[in-house]
Amino acid sequence: MSRGGGSEALHIDEGADGITLRVRVQPRASRDAFGGEREGALVVRLTAPPVEGAANKALVRFIGRGLGVAPSAVRIAGGATGRSKRVDVAGIDASTARDRLRARMKG
Repeated sequence: MSRGGGSEALHIDEGADGITLRVRVQPRASRDAFGGEREGALVVRLTAPPVEGAANKALVRFIGRGLGVAPSAVRIAGGATGRSKRVDVAGIDASTARDRLRARMKG
């Protein structure tokens, strides 16, 4: 699941309750989209600006929709004020998450 011929694979940690993703956010994009993978992190482009938590709220909704889980199952676990974040997603396993992300990036 790499972009641009990179050799890195998307890194997903799996725990008892769900998964943890590394995410790289690109705010103020022309549209919300998954942008592939960069250095093991999922690239997410968001139209929301990085002010007053708008991009974080948009990220939680977008990740939830992309993985087919409720937004309440998505939590920013680290990096809330930066572009590089750690995101916990409850109720999904790593294999299912990879499959759903691949499908979203193809279409």
